[in-house]
Parts: sequence; C-alpha cells; structure tokens
Amino acid sequence: MSKHKHHPAKEIQNLQFFGEFGGVNPSISDSATYTFLKAKTMLDTFEGNAEGCYLYSRHTSPSNHYLATALAKMENTEAANVAASGMGAITPVILQLANSGDHIVSSRTIYGGTYAFLKNWTPKFNIDTSFVDITDLDKVEAAIRPNTKFIYAETLSNPLLELADIEALSRLAKKHNIKLVIDNTFTPLIFSPAVLGADIVIHSLTKFINGANDTVGGVICSTTEFINDLKNVNDGSSMLLGPVMDSLRSAQILKNLRTLPVRMLQHSKNAQYLAERLEKDGVKVKYPGLESYPQKALFDQMKHPDFGYGGMMTLDLKTGEMATKFMESLQDKNVGYLAVSLGFYKTLFNAPGKGTSSEVPEEEQAEMGLSDGLVRMSVGLDFDIEDTYQKMKEALNEIGFFSPETKSLN
Repeated sequence: MSKHKHHPAKEIQNLQFFGEFGGVNPSISDSATYTFLKAKTMLDTFEGNAEGCYLYSRHTSPSNHYLATALAKMENTEAANVAASGMGAITPVILQLANSGDHIVSSRTIYGGTYAFLKNWTPKFNIDTSFVDITDLDKVEAAIRPNTKFIYAETLSNPLLELADIEALSRLAKKHNIKLVIDNTFTPLIFSPAVLGADIVIHSLTKFINGANDTVGGVICSTTEFINDLKNVNDGSSMLLGPVMDSLRSAQILKNLRTLPVRMLQHSKNAQYLAERLEKDGVKVKYPGLESYPQKALFDQMKHPDFGYGGMMTLDLKTGEMATKFMESLQDKNVGYLAVSLGFYKTLFNAPGKGTSSEVPEEEQAEMGLSDGLVRMSVGLDFDIEDTYQKMKEALNEIGFFSPETKSLN
C-alpha cells in the first residue's frame, strides 16, 4: 500500500457514530459495569468470545470503543485501546512485550517519562534497555541482542526533533523478528507509522489530538490480536494495571479529534513562518520545514503531503540564563505560556533540559546535544502570526541576544 493512499483526515471525516436516540454525537456510556441477559454471555465475555458485549469499564466501554475505533482508523491499524494518560499507554505496551530477562533497544532522545521508565523502573524486573542514536541504523542494529523484543522510538523525538526512519527501522525489526513501537505524539496526521511499517503506534492524546490541555489520555494502535492481548483479563497489562480512560473524557476527545486536521494545518503554517523569520535573524532554529533541517529529505519522503511540518520547533539560545529570560519575556508579552505539554491553542515553551527531559542525566544530555539554552516551542494557532514574530524578536532584543557578546556564542 502506498503510504499516501491512506488519508488520515478523510478517515476522521468519514466516521459516523450515532447516539442511541439518533444524536449526531454518540451517547456517553456513564456506567462502570454492564448487565447480561444470560449468564453464559457473561462467561463468554470473560473468555473473550462475545463480540460487542461490554463487561466492565476497565476492560472497555462504548465511549472508549468509539474513540479507539476512530483512532485506529486514523492510524490505519486494525484496532486500538485508549488509556487514562500517555504513560498509561506507553508502559503497558512495554510490559506486554518484554518479560524478565528481555532486552529493549530505544532511541536515546525520547520523552523524559518514557526514558525514566526504561532506565529506572524496568530494570527492577530484569528488563534491560540500550539507548542508541536512532538516526544511525548501524548502531541500532549493533545494539540488537538475541533477547531483544522490540525497538522503541518517537517519530519526531522529544525534544531534539530527530526523525526516525520508520521504514528502515521496520525492515531492521523484521530482519531480527522483533517489533517496532513508535510514539507519534508530535506528528499526528503528518505521519502514519503503521503504513510505514510500525507494529504498534502510541499517542499521548493530551497533546495535539485533544488540543485543549484540559485532560490527559493515551492510545495504543495495533493489530486486533495485540489489543486483545492487552485487555486479556488473565495477563493483559492494560487490563491488570488499570489505566482506564473515563467515558466522559473519551467522548470529549472524540469531539476534539474532528478538528485535528484544520488545527494541524494552522500549527504547521505558524511554525513554518516563525522558523523561517527567526532563522533569517540569526537564531539557531531546528524545524523540519527548514532547508537547514538535517533530515528534511527523509521527512519529505515519509510525510503526508497535506499537513505541513508540524507545530514543534526548538531555538538554541546557548545558555540557560538566556533561555529563561527569553521565555519569561514571551510570557509577559502574552505570546504564550511557560509550561510543559504541547498542542495547545496558545504557544507553549519550556527548557527541556531542566523540565520535560530532566530525567535524562546531564552527561547524557550533553552527549545527545541537549544544551541548557535549548527552548522547545509548541507553536499555537495564532491568527496574527506576524505580531507573534515581532514580539519574539522584541524579547530577543531585550535579553541582548543580538549583542556582540551573545553573537560570539552562536
């Protein structure tokens, strides 16, 4: 299948869920448990043999099923399972695939929470992880051992915006008979990892997909077999760890999902504008839409043509002091908020070395090129992006970024 025959926005547009009374929004299943007309049906459901029956909301609910179905359509997978947070999706996948004595190969630049889980938590269960430069396929393959179960990567890494070559990683995974797990949180719609060869696709729904920063959520998209394994009442990690999404929240995220295509277009348009202008001003900008982006050719080859280059970019202001002053000035000017997370209608910015990637030891941050002065920006839906740019330039001037002393650092 050509990677562009699957159109994720059209899949969202074509969803048709009616409420039980004909409502254009599906009814919310505000129930923790479900009744059965026959005792045998309950028994069959416990054994996984009663399609369409609901047992208990920790297993699934009609509202969660609607959202999961929509996200599976978007990612072109057979099935999906939603969770109460992004980490509530990531950790069950890891623990479902790896047992005591197993090994994982992971990108070294990933979300700090995922890094901490792999670095500090899974070793308690005798699960070992090798962290590698995911852009160096020779290093990835060299890290694979006989007991390796899967490769873990983010499509666009947090926070360094390194691009994983999913097609090449998929070939490598298949060669060694292991799985490829991809976190696609930064780039919904722009990339379809399952189409490119990923076995399992994860999102933090908290970010772009919901877009309102008013709830947390996660999703796992994969084969029907793997999703059923996660929900198995005897040994399914999602079922037994219990990271269940509340039905009210899933109904809310489903409504917001419908506007994702137009929001991603605006995020991309605004980020492209700011990246081009700031780079021209002499700021060290990393953004996939710039010709200076090291992996732009690969990004163009992998991406869907309709959604731009996304809303995430980084500015390297070299020193932590400069980064702090810049972010505080942006907040004072109402450009956005000094806050973690991303995908909001307002621009969000933070210094990941001391924030969202603080779980990564400083020596490892230095090795991967994560400087104290790096500012990660999730560009918002600003209507007047030129005004935003002017305020950002004012902030840079105010903190002395363009002074001869600072330029000598760049």
